[in-house]
Amino acid sequence: MTEFKNKKLCIIGAGGFGREVLSSFKETFLLLGKQIEKEVVFMDDDPKFRNTEVLGIPVISTTEFNPSEYDVVIAVGDSNIRKKIVEELPKETTYKTLIHPSAIIMEDCNIGIGSIVTAGCIATSNITIGEHSHLNLNTTIGHDCEIGNYFTTAPGVHISGECTIGNNVYFGTNASVRQGINICSDVIIGMGGVVVKHIEELGVYIGNPLKKLSK
Repeated sequence: MTEFKNKKLCIIGAGGFGREVLSSFKETFLLLGKQIEKEVVFMDDDPKFRNTEVLGIPVISTTEFNPSEYDVVIAVGDSNIRKKIVEELPKETTYKTLIHPSAIIMEDCNIGIGSIVTAGCIATSNITIGEHSHLNLNTTIGHDCEIGNYFTTAPGVHISGECTIGNNVYFGTNASVRQGINICSDVIIGMGGVVVKHIEELGVYIGNPLKKLSK
């Protein structure tokens, strides 16, 4: 279970996934005896959120952000935007990894800083997942997988064991991967896609059997 100590938590992104993250981790704060309304802020520069609250949580702007006051998690689904946010935040910014209490993460798994693991996810044995990754609801990852930074799954993704996956890879809802598959960086697997062969070229892939979309 995620621990919260000295700093408040700043959730970057007050949109749909940000709200999901907040709701998901209310349970964690309750288990720690903390009032989430006193421990969390959103940060979003979208004008529609200016001087507002979202689900009772205040929204601050980038100009109000103080890295000495907040740990950060980026609740933005687009991995390219997540990467840009990290590059633009102050160098001294610290990041929090959020793991929902219902997730099953075995002891020999290493999940990179700034990542979000939501309810129902399972990561078994000897798995490495890179920084600022998102595992959405009920994602499962089998043994001996190595996964890069800015990795993203939609709900219900299943990755079999001994897979190697690069940076900035996205899996749509209910996509699945056969054991022992290698996937290069900068790949999108569409909803329901079934990966049974290595993917060596960046691009968008859909279907069963999987096919690469032409530009």
